[in-house]
Amino acid sequence: MVAADSSNLGKTYSLLMIKSFLIWTFTLAVCLLVVGFPLVVLMATVGCLLSIVLQSVMPVSAVLLVAGGLILFNVMAVVLAAGVLTAKGVHPKQIKWLSWLHGEAEQLQTTVYAACPLTCDIKM
Repeated sequence: MVAADSSNLGKTYSLLMIKSFLIWTFTLAVCLLVVGFPLVVLMATVGCLLSIVLQSVMPVSAVLLVAGGLILFNVMAVVLAAGVLTAKGVHPKQIKWLSWLHGEAEQLQTTVYAACPLTCDIKM
């Protein structure tokens, strides 16, 4: 009975770790595409210049090599960052600025209607 309970806890813990890793991977990929757009433009510019320079050395596969390297660099950065955050035990629900991820909207101010000061205190 004890072995079955520890096996279920291990499976549950591993599923939670996989879920956290996948959520971090999705979140970091979205943040890279949306917030990191200037970084993507800079990487594309450097990639174009690098492929022009490499064109003289290896004319057939310079563009393929540079494009594949940039894509691999981005994917590995996202996966590595998600792995580090998961290994440290940081869950996306603990991060305040990720409220959009789990459906909790921050209320900046409450709405006060113009008629409320006149009618809110009236009890029938």
